[in-house]
Amino acid sequence: MKIFNALVCLFICAAVLFSPVCGAKTVSSECDISDVAVPIASDNVEAPIGTVLEIKARSAVLLEPDTLTVLYEDNPDEKLPPASITKIMSLILIMEAIDRGDLKLQDRISASDHAAGMGGSQIWLKPGEKMTVDDLLKAAVIASANDATVALAEAVAGSEEGFVALMNDKAKSLGMTGTVFKNATGLDAEGHLSTAADVARMSAELLKHPLIKNYSTVWMDSLRGGESELVNTNKLVRFYDGTTGLKTGTTADAGYCLAASAERDGMELVAVIMGGETSPARFEGAKKLLDYGFANYSIAKINPDFKNGTEIAVSGGEQSRVPLLAQGGMEILLKKGAAAEITQKTELPETLKAPVKKRQKVGLIRVMSGKDLIGDIDIVAAKEVKRMSFIRAFLWMATGLFTA
Repeated sequence: MKIFNALVCLFICAAVLFSPVCGAKTVSSECDISDVAVPIASDNVEAPIGTVLEIKARSAVLLEPDTLTVLYEDNPDEKLPPASITKIMSLILIMEAIDRGDLKLQDRISASDHAAGMGGSQIWLKPGEKMTVDDLLKAAVIASANDATVALAEAVAGSEEGFVALMNDKAKSLGMTGTVFKNATGLDAEGHLSTAADVARMSAELLKHPLIKNYSTVWMDSLRGGESELVNTNKLVRFYDGTTGLKTGTTADAGYCLAASAERDGMELVAVIMGGETSPARFEGAKKLLDYGFANYSIAKINPDFKNGTEIAVSGGEQSRVPLLAQGGMEILLKKGAAAEITQKTELPETLKAPVKKRQKVGLIRVMSGKDLIGDIDIVAAKEVKRMSFIRAFLWMATGLFTA
């Protein structure tokens, strides 16, 4: 099998190198794509919380992205070359540009000499070749194309250098203290470093943009009317149930890297592998992390244990009482089986002082797991209560006297 895989890899690399010359279809992906059709060799992990997972990599992190809760980590803060998972930050900035309306999916971008000259994974853009933002995103996300990524970066910031400055600014704003970017692609460069913890955090940020999943969940696609074939370098897309992305990375300095996301039963997780020993090892490691997370945690919907319409006294108001409402519920990350331990405690004052505004917070519901506070649900006034003025008080008293 090893001999067969080696021959396949040589064939694919040859296709990438020579197809522009001979006119055959261009396979645009990382060279280690030879194993993408081989199932992940790892049994489901049902290890209990606290188990040390055997992951053949220098660094690993499992994160729940909504709460940024780390569920598992191994050497999370070592600064390592991130290879093409660098593109996660590039994609964040590109998605933000699309959200602002600065880029549209059907905009056509002309490749600069600089973009067309990128090495590594590429779709062989020619200087001056025009391609839509949509197609360039396909190439960047599915096939990790460096030329497509730089073309998009230049469209956002005018130059790759300007774009990299934006990348580093965004990293600081996300609290990525172990990260410095030197380029938009992840090609090896001195000082271009990140950590598994930082990669997990920026992956969570990218997942806030639903559009990314239009590309990161695609197994195969094509460009240029079928001339250029795209195969997703993330084999979890094909072999792991619920996979939503995100990005592979491979260079000589970085080894085999992966930021993988998957969603099951309303819970999404991000698994990060950096410095994997082999390409199969990164996928097996990510699968172990995701299995561990789905086996041990879940998202619970907490509805407030409070009767809407409950009234509270108001002093000095035109009305003596006001009805209350609980502000919806909350979704929380829990260890499986811990939902039975959830309790709620309502905290309200005995009376309110007018004026009271509609939707004004007047109390809260403390949601507890044992002795630990999970979060609060606000209790608000259902309507306005104005302060009783002297004139209205006089008229109210006078009306009472005449009707007595």
